[in-house]
Amino acid sequence: MDTDDLSENAYKGIIIEAEQFSHDLTLYYGMLSYECENEAEYLAKAEELTREIMSYDDIALEDLFFGETVDKKGLNIALGKILFNIQQLRKSK
Repeated sequence: MDTDDLSENAYKGIIIEAEQFSHDLTLYYGMLSYECENEAEYLAKAEELTREIMSYDDIALEDLFFGETVDKKGLNIALGKILFNIQQLRKSK
């Protein structure tokens, strides 16, 4: 599937939320959609990705953001919002 196949709420809750923090972060959530057959699978993989990123140390985060240092507090806030949005999307289904 492609990000165009996501519902408007899923797109806003994950893709747009990631974009508000960093375009680089958006790339990962966008690429993730190509590995999924439907939105339910995308939500599961997006949650998994989010939790994985939350566990990264400074070196892994620098690699994730193409050598740039990252505002960890801001990143964790953005990731927390994405997780919350995923939970809300699941409740609405």
